[in-house]
Amino acid sequence: MDFALPDEHRMIRETVKDVCASEIEPIAQEIEDDHRFPEEVFDQLAALDVMGVPIDETYGGLGGDTLMYALVAEEIGRVSGSVGLSYVVHTSRVAKPIELFGTEAQKERWLCPLAEGESLGAWGLTEPESGSEASSMNTTARKAGDEWVLNGTKQFITNASEAGVLLLNAVTDPDAGFEDISTFIIDPQEDDGFEVTTVWEKMGLNASPTCEIQLEELRVPEDRLLGEEGDGWKQTEKTLDGSRISVAALSTGLAQGAYDHASAYSNEREQFGHPICEFDAFRNKLVDMHRKIERSRLLTYRAARTKDVGDPVTRESALAKLDASETAREVAQAAVQVLGGDGYTTEFPPQRFYRDAKLMEIREGTNEIQRLVIGRKLGV
Repeated sequence: MDFALPDEHRMIRETVKDVCASEIEPIAQEIEDDHRFPEEVFDQLAALDVMGVPIDETYGGLGGDTLMYALVAEEIGRVSGSVGLSYVVHTSRVAKPIELFGTEAQKERWLCPLAEGESLGAWGLTEPESGSEASSMNTTARKAGDEWVLNGTKQFITNASEAGVLLLNAVTDPDAGFEDISTFIIDPQEDDGFEVTTVWEKMGLNASPTCEIQLEELRVPEDRLLGEEGDGWKQTEKTLDGSRISVAALSTGLAQGAYDHASAYSNEREQFGHPICEFDAFRNKLVDMHRKIERSRLLTYRAARTKDVGDPVTRESALAKLDASETAREVAQAAVQVLGGDGYTTEFPPQRFYRDAKLMEIREGTNEIQRLVIGRKLGV
């Protein structure tokens, strides 16, 4: 569905779609089985100039809008949830916040390599004792002369083992509530006191590393503070408004990928002398899958366009993320069912989409939290 897309958007989408089909899809199951982060894929995405789609050209980005970025995330998710997850975290949670809140010097030093694909980004928010209550954190940053000294543990941090830039939230004033959280720029490759202590074995998305990290007396200069001291939670809320759109796009792509395989299989698989898609039970299931995907796509594109025109987007992004993530899980589950016994084997992709889709209902705030966010915006 083109959704009245501008020519430039369609061109970017088709270019990315072709590269995904030729370079990512053939190795998608292999990298998942091997639990291998595919550096070569991200080199190819960098060569396409899509590692900084929504970042201004001044800083090495493509200068595209949120809708263009959503199209790219959707196409990547259509073939690999793992690549898609690492991609959207890099872009929405790291590159974009530096563009929004960073100084010119910070953008020159940290944003340009991210947008050009020379570095991968990670964001450290979640902690062992905090889940949906993400603002309740124990990681601290204390001032020591012209440095900040950070201590604490973060977990479930996507890309941390591969990242060249990591944004990290820490408490700078324990008595100030939401106003006590600040954001810092960390160099995982160079900063002493940074350690990846665990790379988690997961249900899915195993080609996208998810890590626990430990900070022990990690010292960074004053210029690593992103924005003003105490602005970290406001920055996080604004970041989540955008990153929920990217998760909605990724979820829509996962659902579309699962549907594509189920549809192709149903046209090839014969029972009683006919392709199984000619039987009502399968036809109706495919129609329901298609309907859900189209609904989620529309909600995602609407949220992206709302953000692009500068209107408040909290409700729209939460609604898109809620709907698309549930669609991804439901459609992937239905795709496994269409394939029957074949669907339960790793010889066919729907099982991978099914496992990958589940995380979409958890990250960027669980879907229970999305309902809370939407309810507050509705006044109920």
